[in-house]
Amino acid sequence: MTSRTLGMLMLIVAAQLTGCAAFRSYDTELQQTNLQLTSGNVDGALTLLEKHNIDDDKDLLYYFEKGELLRSKGDLAGSQAAWRHADQSVIAWEDAVKLDSDRYLAQFGSYLVNDKVRRYEGYDYEKVLLTTQMALNLLEQNDFDGARTEIKKTHEREAVIAELRDKQYLKSEEQAKNQGMMLQYRDLKGYPVETLDDPQVVGLKNSYQSAFSHYLAGFVYEALGEKDLAAPGYRQAAELRPNTPLLEQALIDLDAAGSKNTETEGSEVLLVVQSGFAPARDSIRIPLPLPIDNNLVITALSFPVIKADASTPFFDQVSLDGQPVNLTVLNSTTAMSRRALRDDMPGILVRTTVRAISRGVAQKKLNEVNPLAGLALGIASAVTEGADTRTWRTLPDNTLVARLRLKPGEHQVVLPSSLGGTHVQLKIDRPYQVVTLRAIGSQVYASGPAAQVTPSNPPQAVAVNIP
Repeated sequence: MTSRTLGMLMLIVAAQLTGCAAFRSYDTELQQTNLQLTSGNVDGALTLLEKHNIDDDKDLLYYFEKGELLRSKGDLAGSQAAWRHADQSVIAWEDAVKLDSDRYLAQFGSYLVNDKVRRYEGYDYEKVLLTTQMALNLLEQNDFDGARTEIKKTHEREAVIAELRDKQYLKSEEQAKNQGMMLQYRDLKGYPVETLDDPQVVGLKNSYQSAFSHYLAGFVYEALGEKDLAAPGYRQAAELRPNTPLLEQALIDLDAAGSKNTETEGSEVLLVVQSGFAPARDSIRIPLPLPIDNNLVITALSFPVIKADASTPFFDQVSLDGQPVNLTVLNSTTAMSRRALRDDMPGILVRTTVRAISRGVAQKKLNEVNPLAGLALGIASAVTEGADTRTWRTLPDNTLVARLRLKPGEHQVVLPSSLGGTHVQLKIDRPYQVVTLRAIGSQVYASGPAAQVTPSNPPQAVAVNIP
């Protein structure tokens, strides 16, 4: 093959890369989808999701997003079916990790492959919150036994993740040492270090254990009469989010609990309010001096940053039958996402810099032989350079709860005026009951039959450009 032919071939490859689905702007796609959901147009959001995922081989993110959108629509069966697909992908990942974790880590830690072209496997917190959301779907239908199965799966998943991450972080340290790298994310001039060093982020035990998931486990076990399993759930939740009266009180009440008469004492109701969207991932370029062929060359490298969602104002109080009820925050997906990135940054730094050095050396040598081919490689490098911005965007951000003792019958919840003052009619008819509301912008969604929303704003279609 002549050098001219080789150069033209590389230019063609570089051009094709720009249109490759692997380099799609996922965040832009989901901004459009979430805009429809914020306006109350769930069908419009679903239409966009399908238009952006026309291939037969749907990826994990498609099923993540579809499950949440169908849940907002009130289609719990469809939501659960979509999430079953996602769960099967996560189970396959778990099986691969259990079979040979060293081989998995070696493949994941490869310097040659840009993170954003890897098959998306989901972040640890997404894998755990998936089964938590699936449990909520079942609880909306008063299926406590089914929810128990998902909760058990959550605990088992956490154990797999914990063992793998211990190995991964040790391996990242070894790789950095072997490469002679002392660079840390705090050394990246212009990087928003404060987002990863925020006390709320640093205070998390890890990126994947949620106080809400464990509190929900305790509530489900208690409802099923399994106090010996409920206590560890409440205790773990209290350890993950210390100094939280709601969690401490759960253990006290569990010890004092006996058989209850629903008619005289009321039902135990867990009101779950999930608000906003999970944060977006963006890519930021930081210039760094890299040793390329015995010279220090200033090279702009891309690193991921977390951008919190601002679609929904924060609130921690609702009105119930005319009386104020305080809500307790038990989960922040933004904090979990930032903790995941904080823990992953050492490995990202090693992979990104070593890949850039290898690419720079290769391009320099190619320039000496064939400048056109070197140019093509440079174009391809520019196209492929960029941090991975994929993440589950329709996942709720804040999860807040209130535990209530309510008489059977109808009750009215009113959300704050910042969310349009939406009214929600609750129907309580079980000794233990879970009611979940989703607040996005000024819209409020309720999935199960126990809650009926009186919309304050009618759904509106929002025009978007679809590439």
